[in-house]
Amino acid sequence: MNISIISKNTSVRDPFRERCEKKLAKLDRFFGDDAKATVTVTNQNGRETVEATITAGGMFFRAEKTTSDRLDSLEATVDALTKQITRNKKKLEHKFQNAKFAELAADFYEEPAEDFGVVKTKQFRVTPMDVQEAILQMNLLGHNFFMFRNTETGEINVVYKRNDEKYGVLEPID
Repeated sequence: MNISIISKNTSVRDPFRERCEKKLAKLDRFFGDDAKATVTVTNQNGRETVEATITAGGMFFRAEKTTSDRLDSLEATVDALTKQITRNKKKLEHKFQNAKFAELAADFYEEPAEDFGVVKTKQFRVTPMDVQEAILQMNLLGHNFFMFRNTETGEINVVYKRNDEKYGVLEPID
């Protein structure tokens, strides 16, 4: 797994870098050589936030934890990633065996704020998948919504988590 560590408002020393690589190396058994991990370490008001995003086989796995200690945040983040992966192991095995759409790659960039308070813009390739796979991807990312191209209709759809903990789908009409 290719690991990159980014720091914001802090510096990352070698012992933490080595600990991070050692912890994430334990997740190598779930992925092939193409897996990429990005770890972002942020210090804000004495609180240490560690965010980890793993991209593998067209899937994204993301976890973020904030504590008063950087190592505790790292431990909690890796634990959360491990739980995500093992909880969805059967679905993920099916996904990786049928890796037709493994070409998914996210290109994120930030733009200056607009008149309406837009502080960040994300661009990404919309991947064809069914509704169930989109819900799985949304849950793995820890988001409340997820945009995808529906394989049945060919249209752009959005799945979202409702307040009653069920899911909804937004479909366009002409």
